[in-house]
Amino acid sequence: MSAQLRQVLVIDIGGSHVKVRMTGQRITTRLPSGPTMTPGHMTASVLDAVKDWKYDAVSIGYPGPVVNNLPLREPHNLGRGWVKYSFGDGFGPNVRIINDAAMQALGGYRGGRMLFLGLGTGLGAAIIVEEHLQPLELAPLPYRKKKTFEDYLGEASLERRGKRAWVRDVVAAAAMLKAAMQTEHLLIGGGNARHLKNARGQLPDGARLGTNADAFRGGLRLWQPADDRAS
Repeated sequence: MSAQLRQVLVIDIGGSHVKVRMTGQRITTRLPSGPTMTPGHMTASVLDAVKDWKYDAVSIGYPGPVVNNLPLREPHNLGRGWVKYSFGDGFGPNVRIINDAAMQALGGYRGGRMLFLGLGTGLGAAIIVEEHLQPLELAPLPYRKKKTFEDYLGEASLERRGKRAWVRDVVAAAAMLKAAMQTEHLLIGGGNARHLKNARGQLPDGARLGTNADAFRGGLRLWQPADDRAS
């Protein structure tokens, strides 16, 4: 991180909440989101919540693909208008936007080759190879009985089929995807990763569960050189 960019505001946009934290903080500020939240509403609510904070850079975790620091598609669980919205107008020129799963992966990275699976409303994924980050779109890939990975690993499946069946499917899919990506490490994060605490022994070698701090650490690491991101 350059000397001019020491205080980073990190915004993690989710389908039910927007979570906000800044460099040096331990407490997360949670703001409601939902299917009617537009980017303008998000910006206004965050700016109101952090009006007394001092920061000189902003990292945004976006629930969808991001290309060249811009959302590529509208999110599934929020309002419209994200693709053409100018985040710089609201937050200033030092704004970096990244897929939310990729931001969590970056925060939990400890070196080597790592696959990240984010278990939330849907399925997020990213891979990091020797400090170089690449978001993945694994959720819509076909998986068993003409369905997709997200059909089995998403929150709707957990609620519909129950925790035992869901955990069994997560363990099987995690082993398959880690082998396919040929990674040493597997990080499983997202809000529903907590349901795997009693199943750690069933996960493939090199797997571990992420923490709530991963997304915010990832937002800070966005402003670091790539070769410093495992530190």
